[in-house]
Amino acid sequence: MSRRGYSLIELVVCVALMLVLVGVATPAWLIARAGVRAVGAADYVASRLHVARLEALKRRANVAVRFEAEAGDFRWAMYADGNGNGVRTAEIAAGIDPLIRAHERLSDHFPGVGFRILDLAEPIDGADGADQADPIRVGRSRMISFSPTGTSSSGTVYIGGQGPHQLAVRVLGATGRIRALTFNFSSGSWEPR
Repeated sequence: MSRRGYSLIELVVCVALMLVLVGVATPAWLIARAGVRAVGAADYVASRLHVARLEALKRRANVAVRFEAEAGDFRWAMYADGNGNGVRTAEIAAGIDPLIRAHERLSDHFPGVGFRILDLAEPIDGADGADQADPIRVGRSRMISFSPTGTSSSGTVYIGGQGPHQLAVRVLGATGRIRALTFNFSSGSWEPR
């Protein structure tokens, strides 16, 4: 008579081995997933800035992405110049410079990711004191503005994920170039993505 199947002891050993493997792999998987979200968020912000630049070229008018603090987080929206003198905060409030893309938050698209600078990350621009904690470094107006000639205002926005995932999106004014960078915690330096 042939025996087919597995004994109870064999099944218990297999299940225990699988649980150990899952327990070992889960933390690494969660860290990798958080990193993918942070990178995706940086790419998303860079793509929204590219859209603003293209809108400025298409409309033949200045277009700005404005960042606003809101309940410990930040949201952003896109505005067009309504009267030929650039996008201005007072004119946004007065309705002269219209909203052309609705307000968004990173956390709506990428849970656990936000505009922030992680504790061990060095800011690119080397700011000191209270400025070091500000993840939106685009000037007092908190806007990155693109002109119809392809230039822009300069600035950097910092994006932090869960775990050791620090990224930044930089806009270089004279060229309007938009770059995403990642902070290498082991070397303490910023590297292109």
